[in-house]
Amino acid sequence: MNLRYLALVVALSGCAPRVAPLKGEPTPARALPAVPMATGHHKISFRWDYEENSLLTHGEGAIRTSSPDSARVDLFLVGGIFAGYAILVGDSLRGPNIDRIRRFLPPPAMLWAAIGRLAVPALPDTVVRVDGDTLQAEIGTPAAWRVTLHGSRIMQLVRLNGGRIAEAVTRDAGGRLLYEVPGRRKLWLGIIRDDEVPPFDATIWTR
Repeated sequence: MNLRYLALVVALSGCAPRVAPLKGEPTPARALPAVPMATGHHKISFRWDYEENSLLTHGEGAIRTSSPDSARVDLFLVGGIFAGYAILVGDSLRGPNIDRIRRFLPPPAMLWAAIGRLAVPALPDTVVRVDGDTLQAEIGTPAAWRVTLHGSRIMQLVRLNGGRIAEAVTRDAGGRLLYEVPGRRKLWLGIIRDDEVPPFDATIWTR
C-alpha cells in the first residue's frame, strides 16, 4: 500500500478505515521472521513535515541508532531552531519535555518500524501469508497488528482496533515514510542520508 493510496482511503472514509483481507498464500510459519535494526551505529538525517488539524510545521532532524535497541531522535524546526529530543530504548521513550516532543513522534513500536526494526508485543495466533517476495502477517486474536515486509524491509506496520486502522507507518517505494493516526495527525519523514558511524559518546543516552 503506497502513501497516496493510504491517504485516499482515509480521506474518503472520514474515519479510521478498515483493513483489506490479507493477500497471498498461507505459510506454515506461525511466527514472523526477526527484523532487527542495522548493526553497529548509524546516523540517519531526515526532513520532516507534521500536520495536526490547523497546525502545519516542518524542519529537519537526525536519528542516532545503536544496535540492538537504542536510538536518539533530535528534531529541528525550520531555520535550525532546536525543538527537542527523545531517547528510545526498548519500548521506552523518554527525555526532557517528553510530553511536548511526543506530540510529533510515533509511539515506540511505530518509531522502531520507521527506523527499520520490528518490535511489536509478542502475541499468540500469528497468521502469515506470502505473495511473491512480500510477506503479510496479522498478530493476535482479534488481530492487534498487521505488518507487511518486502524481503527483510518493513513496508508497513499497522496497529488495529476492531479491524480498523488506529495508526500506521507506511514506507513508499522511494523510502519516504508516513506515520498517520487517521483523521487526526500525520508525520512525513524523508530520509536524506543513512551513514554508519563510529560509536557515540555514552552521554547522548543520558543528557
